[in-house]
Amino acid sequence: MFKKILIANRGEIALRVIRTCREMGIKTVAVYSKADEESLHVRFADEAVCIGPAPSSESYLKMPNIIAAAEITNADAIHPGYGFLSENAKFSNLCEEHNIKFIGASGKMIDQMGDKANAKSTMIAAGVPCVPGSEGVIADFEECEKLAIETGYPVMLKASAGGGGKGMRAVWKPEDLKDAWESARQESKAAFGNNDMYMEKLIEEPRHIEIQIVGDSFGKACHLSERDCSVQRRHQKLTEETPSPFMTDNLRDKMGEAAVKAAEYIKYEGAGTVEFLVDKHRNFYFMEMNTRIQVEHPITEEVVNYDLIREQILVAAGVPISGKNYYPQMHSIECRINAEDPYNNFRPAPGKITTFHAPGGHGVRIDTHVYAGYMIPPNYDSMIAKLITTAQTREEAINKMKRALDEFVIEGIKTTIPFHRQLMDHPDYVSGNYTTKFMEDFEMQS
Repeated sequence: MFKKILIANRGEIALRVIRTCREMGIKTVAVYSKADEESLHVRFADEAVCIGPAPSSESYLKMPNIIAAAEITNADAIHPGYGFLSENAKFSNLCEEHNIKFIGASGKMIDQMGDKANAKSTMIAAGVPCVPGSEGVIADFEECEKLAIETGYPVMLKASAGGGGKGMRAVWKPEDLKDAWESARQESKAAFGNNDMYMEKLIEEPRHIEIQIVGDSFGKACHLSERDCSVQRRHQKLTEETPSPFMTDNLRDKMGEAAVKAAEYIKYEGAGTVEFLVDKHRNFYFMEMNTRIQVEHPITEEVVNYDLIREQILVAAGVPISGKNYYPQMHSIECRINAEDPYNNFRPAPGKITTFHAPGGHGVRIDTHVYAGYMIPPNYDSMIAKLITTAQTREEAINKMKRALDEFVIEGIKTTIPFHRQLMDHPDYVSGNYTTKFMEDFEMQS
């Protein structure tokens, strides 16, 4: 087992990893930028090392600084959390070169699944259902035109190196294809330094449902059932729940089996997520694989009583998994609390928190790194907390979330708490009748 783990991240996920390490008797090292000097993850780690100024390019993405921090503190493993370097093949390989265990996928695995065109062709070979479309990168616009006709409109152009909705364009008719092709490639080049594109059939009225998997170094994998992440804005998740109100036992078994098949085919090691689009007829199609822990992992932990961070660490240390699959015993909902103004097109709202009162009670969990007096820097993602409620039924979990949101007081900045409170009363959400298009028609009530 590892003696000391450096957490190459910030905020609530860094604090989340620190907590599990302490429970396992493992020493921790926090790294932080100058903007994060007062963050709780710095305070609660056994050691802390400043790795640079506020911009992430000069701190949390600066690989030599992080490796140096690990070496001077004698850390024998690095946990990357999510975002930043968690799916960076070069960083995974760099850790290996310095005899530091990367608690995540190997560089080869990240390369294989991180490039979405490669991932799709790999999943086709594994026998996992995929959205009809190109089997790899599209060579040029002429091939794009031909594929669009073969696939049938509407189609979705996607950046091969994409994420967070960058480089994605829905195209409904042939005359719009050229403009979409050019703008998607330009956006992808600017965001990822890569303008490779692939194409898929546009799935109408889709649900975004992902399957949590864990694989060990012995080629064995298991699944921990699904999370429904369909409530999104600009391809960014706002709230998640498990089990999905759209799911049936038969569909859960089929999707779980496909996710395990995918993981075992590539001999996946660690915690990961296989993401699917599910159409209104409950046909499901592979979308992508995230080779890291997900923001929304707590709801899975709550319904199956399973510490995913602990399992990541055990797997990285060479411990085999049990191999059994896990199924939800309760219902859990997560609301991402962002420092954004929901009444002003969700505009980011960094600043100083003057008052912070967290809700409590049975079945309420909060993962956060902020407190009264904390200054939210403008340099990073706007998520400042995750509020999770868990109950015996979906109706009870929603009612518990309403109560918890009413108790949650954050003053000094704007947050998305009012949005989530209105969401919990929305008839389509309450009935479970929502898709990834839900937010297109949602309007905040004053």
